[in-house]
Amino acid sequence: MVAKIGRGQNLTGVLSYNQLKVEKENAQILFTHKMLETPDGHFSIAQMLRSFEPYLLANRKTEKTVLHISLNPDPKDKVNDEKFTAIAEEYMQKMGYGEQPFVVFKHTDIERTHIHIVSVCVDEEGKKISDSYERKRSMQLCRELEEKYGLVCATDKVYKQNENVFHPVNYKTNDIKSQVASVVRYLPKFYQFQSMGEYNALLSLFNITAEEVKGELHGQPKQGVVYFALNESGEKASNPFKASLFGKTAGYIQLQNHFAASKVLLKENDARPTIRKAIETTLQVTTSEQDFKKQLSEKGINVVIRRNDRGRIYGITFIDHNSKTVWNGSRLGKELSANVFNDWWDKGQRPQVKNTDDIKMTLARASYENLPIDKLHDLFDFLRNEISPNLNSENSSIEGFGGLLPEAQVDDYEEQAFTDRLRKKKKRRNNNNN
Repeated sequence: MVAKIGRGQNLTGVLSYNQLKVEKENAQILFTHKMLETPDGHFSIAQMLRSFEPYLLANRKTEKTVLHISLNPDPKDKVNDEKFTAIAEEYMQKMGYGEQPFVVFKHTDIERTHIHIVSVCVDEEGKKISDSYERKRSMQLCRELEEKYGLVCATDKVYKQNENVFHPVNYKTNDIKSQVASVVRYLPKFYQFQSMGEYNALLSLFNITAEEVKGELHGQPKQGVVYFALNESGEKASNPFKASLFGKTAGYIQLQNHFAASKVLLKENDARPTIRKAIETTLQVTTSEQDFKKQLSEKGINVVIRRNDRGRIYGITFIDHNSKTVWNGSRLGKELSANVFNDWWDKGQRPQVKNTDDIKMTLARASYENLPIDKLHDLFDFLRNEISPNLNSENSSIEGFGGLLPEAQVDDYEEQAFTDRLRKKKKRRNNNNN
């Protein structure tokens, strides 16, 4: 069994990610611990949040209070709900979180059934629970639980081996099918992408492309995916392989689920501002497409460019292997869209990168004019979203504002926006039912 421990700041986002799977019948709430009970035994995100509120309000200075753990048995293990419950309770107890409220979700959306545990890592007094030697303690505990509950011994080496099988397909050999399988079976388990276009950008690094196919079977519309190997020119160099040959993770339905889950995860992903900053920095010091790609590659970011028959760039995708995330340029900001790069490399119009110093001056000027604090917050929110998303990054210059916005926290805005979207969605659903 392999345990993966994550920490974050947005509890709403983590709960929404798991609850979305419950609503799509790809997961279920296995059990809860020290959570407020509900009359019907069903939980909403708002109800779950109330159980964690006292701990978050008492928090003193811990930045990342949200604990998100996944426990992953070997695919060969057949673990029933009773055993999963015992494993989760013992794991949390021995890792020091036994007195915390937590909720356990069982995920069944992939071949390997596993559980996710959502909790907080500050106690009732707001003190952070020690995470010293956490990785080592977790690995030792997993070995103990494997032996106690008769599970297959699994270590991180298994997952690293899966990562190592990622290599470009050689269409000239006789084992094309197995080469394609070694990539498409595992890529969705390691990388986050939100569309077929982003998926194909990632696949292109391994000389593979995927196509959606539509048809009818017994009068019913059907959709699927087929895969091809590519040659050096990016042209199809093999017969099509049905996704069913590679397991359900490579199929149409699972990919659509992966797109939806990635959309939620990437909204809360800390990598976005870091990637954007790397791209903008590289823009300032390179003079050609080749140089731009080379320097970003050295930072662990691949650039995939799509051109039409006339050579015009109509798509650009950035693949960050550090965070294992895939981003269309427009998702990172309109300043990094395909048209911008086409104008640069085709017409010589270099993109202009916004300077955060200009934003600091704008905010400082606003403070000198004695704007009300709520208006000042609105101004900061607008500048952050519309002018410089880089203010979200770890290298942010927020600290340089000298306490200008004592109550404004970037993650508060993001969490509130996410909550507002959920509320509007629920309101629309209620209106439709009425």
